Amino acid sequence: MKQISTYDLESFKELKAGESVSLSGTIYTARDAAHKRISELIKENKPLPFPMKGAVIYYAGPTPSKDGRAVGSCGPTTSSRMDKFAPQFYELGMAAAIGKGDRDPKVAEACGKFGGVYLCAIGGAGALCSKAIISSEVIAFEDLGCESVKKMTVKDFPLIVATDSTGEDIFEKRKLS
Repeated sequence: MKQISTYDLESFKELKAGESVSLSGTIYTARDAAHKRISELIKENKPLPFPMKGAVIYYAGPTPSKDGRAVGSCGPTTSSRMDKFAPQFYELGMAAAIGKGDRDPKVAEACGKFGGVYLCAIGGAGALCSKAIISSEVIAFEDLGCESVKKMTVKDFPLIVATDSTGEDIFEKRKLS
């Protein structure tokens, strides 16, 4: 398993579709409602809750913490619901998105064009995923509850490269030129 860090964005460009990775560093959670609000902030040219350039966004809505952990269960949500926002976020410099399931071909095209990647977490294993989360704090849209934007620190978060920075995608076995 290849070790990667959110503090070494160049390492993301070396990843290949189908490769297993272990991610450590800072990530942000954002789901449907948060993506909609972030998109509105972009349209209005207002400050974003986190820098989009180099961001790693985890499509998750963690449950409240238990047993002294940073969060409760924190599994990935279906990524396709964020497909309409993803190309714009990659264009603004998002380094990676983490979720589950296949994506619209436009997302793979955006990865290839802007050098981002899409990583898949293990669906249905939210308790396992939460063990890799060291810290979590709400940084925006607190009114969204579990779907608020959180800044998290992860260590050895197991993932699979679903779409690499060239646009190659494990779901469609497509290679963009």
